[in-house]
Amino acid sequence: MTDTDLAALYLSAERRWMDRWLEGPTIEGNPLRRGDAAPVVEVTGEDGATLMLNEVWANGPALIMLWRHLGCGCGMDRTGRLQDELPSYEEAGLNVVICAPADRHRIAIYKEKHEVAIPMYSDPDYGAHKAFGLGHWSVEQVLYDAPDEFCDLGQDTGKKFQDDRRDEGNPMVDDPWMQSGEFVVDSSGMIRVAYLYNYCEDFPDPRVFATAARLAG
Repeated sequence: MTDTDLAALYLSAERRWMDRWLEGPTIEGNPLRRGDAAPVVEVTGEDGATLMLNEVWANGPALIMLWRHLGCGCGMDRTGRLQDELPSYEEAGLNVVICAPADRHRIAIYKEKHEVAIPMYSDPDYGAHKAFGLGHWSVEQVLYDAPDEFCDLGQDTGKKFQDDRRDEGNPMVDDPWMQSGEFVVDSSGMIRVAYLYNYCEDFPDPRVFATAARLAG
């Protein structure tokens, strides 16, 4: 892919972010819970090949991480936490993957930049998020730490967000409102833990996932 093609991908993703910023939260969620069957969703691997998500938990418990947009600072914090958590997940026999709302080319850049050590599957239309029942956060759940004047959802505010993040090398892309979630699924396809973020930095305790994996095994 040429630099021009890649720049076009980022520009398109930034435009989507702005359109959804101006719309505000619109998607009502109905999240799956413990005991529900995990959905079978098609995603795209880093090599461009498609994969059915149930293949990830076919041979043992899996942690399916449904990522926010790739310009989110909280996602970068989650990456750092995940690096520390991976040894305990591996010891518990947990197969960990990320479903990210981006094309695989942007995912490859993100993985290298932030040293993500696990597979990231491309799901640009948030198909996995929606299949697991996630929806949009409310405005206050996303902008809880922002000044009041940033909560008007106007074009000027959105442009300022985008300009600032672009200057930092982390452009605001895709959907600013989509909720994050992490699900432990056992080899029968049943959800053992459904962790739903109530706001961007509402990170889970990794011991819950590791214990669920050991019990599922």
